[in-house]
Amino acid sequence: MFLVVGLGNPGTQYAKNRHNIGFMFIDRLIDRANFGPVRKKFQSEVAEGTVDTPKGPAKILAMKPQTFMNLSGNAVLEAATFYKIKPDHILVFHDELDLAPGRFRLKMGGGHAGHNGLRSIMGHLGPNFVRGRMGIGHPGQKELVHSWVLSDFYKAEDWVERLCDACVTALPLAILGESEKYMTEVMRLSPAPKFDPKKVVQ
Repeated sequence: MFLVVGLGNPGTQYAKNRHNIGFMFIDRLIDRANFGPVRKKFQSEVAEGTVDTPKGPAKILAMKPQTFMNLSGNAVLEAATFYKIKPDHILVFHDELDLAPGRFRLKMGGGHAGHNGLRSIMGHLGPNFVRGRMGIGHPGQKELVHSWVLSDFYKAEDWVERLCDACVTALPLAILGESEKYMTEVMRLSPAPKFDPKKVVQ
């Protein structure tokens, strides 16, 4: 089994925040792929399903931790322990300040770069899980970061839905460990827009 996690904060007031793009991805995954009903388990909203790959269907537990971002690792550890899922079978999709809006990278391991959700997961599991880094751009000044990640996407930012869809469509490549092919396919399906946060954040 693979554990596919989207990071975000629970509650309608956060639903459209940049920090919640991981939740948006999981919603698209559950809607579009072969998943059962969403249940409350492991301090999360979870759904079990399968993703078809060239090597056959892969069993997936899709997860949106409901612990708030800073405690995401508690939920991930609980599910991983229950299903005996190793860290290299855990894919965590999250917002990434250090990538331009709409850019995407998949990587194994690394640091947390100040991302509290990753920090929490690393505290429980170590660094060797897979990260789907969904670019939201940087507002340009450190003191603006908090308000930027907790602000809603603009209606004109139609790249958000395209990126989430592309990440779902290409997911079999990530499941098979084809990181480079996955990134290439995601960016082919959803080219990054010309959007500069520094020009809209005052």
